[in-house]
Amino acid sequence: YQRRVHGGFGLCKLCVQAPVSSGIQDPSELLGKRVVTSFPTLAKRFFDGLAGNTDHGTKIKVVHGSVEVACNLGLADCVVDLVETGETMRAAGLEAIADIMTTRTVIISNPQSSHKEMINYLVRRIKGYSVSLKFVYLAYNVPRVKLDEAKAIAPGARSPTVSILEDPEWLAVSVLVKRNEVQLVMDKLEQIGARDLLVFSLGNTRGF
Repeated sequence: YQRRVHGGFGLCKLCVQAPVSSGIQDPSELLGKRVVTSFPTLAKRFFDGLAGNTDHGTKIKVVHGSVEVACNLGLADCVVDLVETGETMRAAGLEAIADIMTTRTVIISNPQSSHKEMINYLVRRIKGYSVSLKFVYLAYNVPRVKLDEAKAIAPGARSPTVSILEDPEWLAVSVLVKRNEVQLVMDKLEQIGARDLLVFSLGNTRGF
C-alpha cells in the first residue's frame, strides 16, 4: 500500500484514564483492576508490559461508545480511550495517567487499484481541506515604501498578492499565514505601519 496523506488532522492519544477522585497517578496501581475500553488488544499489551508479562489479573471489558462514563457507572476502575482535546475526559471526572500511543489519521491507497483517478480526486480534496485548517487568509493595507518589510514578515505560500489602491502611497496585500502564527504576524505588520488588517478562515483549498 502507498501512503498518500499523513498527519495534519485526527491527532490524538490513546490514554489510560482514571477518576480524579481516586488519586491514582501510577498506572501500575491499576493492575488487577477493571478496565473498560474499545481497544482491548492495545490495553492488554500495555498492562501486560506493566506486569512484566506475568499474570496480573486485570479484567478488560470491551465497550463501544461512551467509554468515559464506565467509571461513574461503577463498571470500571479506569478506562483506556482516545483523547483529543481532553474535554470529554475532564467532563467525566477523569484524568490521563499514562499515554499508550499517539495516533493520527493516515490515508493509504493500493497502487494496483483500478480506481486511481477517483483515489487521486479524493486525496486532493482531503489535502486541500487539511491545508485550510492550517492556514488563514490575511488582508491588509501597507505603505508602498514598507512593502518589502511586509513581505519579509509574511511571505505567503509562494508570494503575496499585491494590488494598487487609489492612493498611490498605499498598497493592498493579501497572503496566506499559518493559523498558529497569525497573531504574531499581525503584530509585526502593524508595527511597520500596516493598517486595516483582516483575517479570514478558509473553507477549502487546492493546489498546495
